[in-house]
Amino acid sequence: MASKTSDVLNTRERRSGRSVHYNISYLVQGAEYGTDGAIVLLHDFPAGAFSWEGIMGQLTGLRRAVYAFDMLGFGQSDHPWPADTSVWGQADVLSYLIKDLQLTNMVLVGHGLGGGVAQVLATRLLRPQTQALVLVDTNCYLHAFAENWPLTDMEKRRDFDAPHNTELEDLIKDLRETLLRGSANPQAFAKIINDYVEPWNSKLGKEVLFQQVRNLIPFYLNSVSSDLRALGKPTLIIWGEKDEQTPLSYAERLHREIPQSQLVVLPNAGHLSLFDAPDGVAKALVDFVANL
Repeated sequence: MASKTSDVLNTRERRSGRSVHYNISYLVQGAEYGTDGAIVLLHDFPAGAFSWEGIMGQLTGLRRAVYAFDMLGFGQSDHPWPADTSVWGQADVLSYLIKDLQLTNMVLVGHGLGGGVAQVLATRLLRPQTQALVLVDTNCYLHAFAENWPLTDMEKRRDFDAPHNTELEDLIKDLRETLLRGSANPQAFAKIINDYVEPWNSKLGKEVLFQQVRNLIPFYLNSVSSDLRALGKPTLIIWGEKDEQTPLSYAERLHREIPQSQLVVLPNAGHLSLFDAPDGVAKALVDFVANL
């Protein structure tokens, strides 16, 4: 059973639940609206549930419960090492918890890595419980990571010995410098970058971060993304116009291949669209859900 840890804002609370043998932390807003029709928010790498806070408050008018999960190895959830934190591993852990929470007719919303996890849940593990799917600058097809984001030389970082050959200080410096490229407004993003960087600034944090990188496995999503055309669920695609990490061409392919999907392009927004254009993301999401 989920446990409450603190009140956040109005009806928003931090809770935790048990799945497999892990503790998973999450924010829930509007729990009084019940579990049917819940909106589930899944974050990108290397963020956490906190990245949705600028959007959650704008969803209150939908009168639906909203759940923002810290996925395994992120935020206030357990940081196991070793563990399977691939899109399939994350989806597996979340599927048990979501079933325990008895969420039904869900609107699954995923950003980046979270979009990949949402695709696995919607097409495979929780298809009957899914009402609709929203993909925000999502990982898809064979695109699991950018070449130089959120770290430089991402392919080399996937080597098993990479953490042993990298000093923690150098890793954090690289993360601070490189992560900025995901925003169309890097000067503003620099003011809150600690939220994204500090969770990894420890010996364990370094190992878990590299584990996350190793588990960004391209072919794990290819068939899943290709199956979205047969999902038969309302699908919204939201994309930053200036996304250099997952270019707009991926959004256009998803839109082209998923029947009756909707595409919203956010002007002056990069890959970190939840930061660059929270109002645009929220409006697109509210308009979509209100018409389901």
